[in-house]
Amino acid sequence: MTTRAGFVALIGEPNAGKSTLLNTMVGAKVSIVTHKVQTTRARIRGVAMEGDSQIVFVDTPGLFQPRRRLDRAMVAAAWGGAADADVVVLMIEAHRGVTAGVERILEGMAEIGQGRTVALAINKIDRVEAPVLLGLTKDLNERFEFAETFMISAEKGHGVDALRQWLAVQMPEGPWLYPEDQIADLPMRMIAAEMTREKLTLRLHQELPYQLTVETEAWEERKDGSAKVDQIIYVSRDGHKGIVLGHRGETIKAVSRAAREELTEFLGRKVHLFLQVKVREKWLDEAERYDQMGLDFKDGNA
Repeated sequence: MTTRAGFVALIGEPNAGKSTLLNTMVGAKVSIVTHKVQTTRARIRGVAMEGDSQIVFVDTPGLFQPRRRLDRAMVAAAWGGAADADVVVLMIEAHRGVTAGVERILEGMAEIGQGRTVALAINKIDRVEAPVLLGLTKDLNERFEFAETFMISAEKGHGVDALRQWLAVQMPEGPWLYPEDQIADLPMRMIAAEMTREKLTLRLHQELPYQLTVETEAWEERKDGSAKVDQIIYVSRDGHKGIVLGHRGETIKAVSRAAREELTEFLGRKVHLFLQVKVREKWLDEAERYDQMGLDFKDGNA
């Protein structure tokens, strides 16, 4: 048996559907998916098997115009993920077309795309009519030489199998990089923290989600097969703590319940989740936090 294994970087604007595609490809929820932009911070890898090929997906942060240190580190991580991958998949939202952000990405692709296999995945195809889709495909392929173009709906699964099968063939020959039953190279502690952060992002509608982070402080395996998980939600201001807690603690209770239910389903066993909220004013400027998110602190320098 000839085995293949390699890395695929998913890049695109925020909210293009990269995390949803990753989760659909892998068949499990390994990357945070919300309606808010810029929610993927770390380069989360999901592992998908297709025949004798192992495809390791690098779900990069969305590419956007950075304003803060964290933004700059996220954008640097996205381009770094693309530069290191065997295949790059650029995701575009069908109904948004070629935005100024997409044009910036295409300019960046011209620099890292030399000699690299780059595919185009036009996502959310159910939102536009066929003539619009064909026009967009023609326009994009005139701007950049894509190896292949795929029409997909990451959310509904349309076209995803064809993309995965094509990627499997593109992977270089070699031994598998991960055990066959492993779906992500993130430690369970980080996956659990991401699940809680997703629930906070969905619940809080202000700018606040980008001013907080979640860390799994302790993970205890209990004799009855359950797990006790202690997490800390760090916010940068005292006023934010009250928002996260909510009136009479209603917000934090709802977040805890939703995160616990998802974590229980993910692990297939009972989970006892305990959340604390702490103020840490300078967490956005702490190198250690960036390391934990898989980002390079130095990349955040202006």
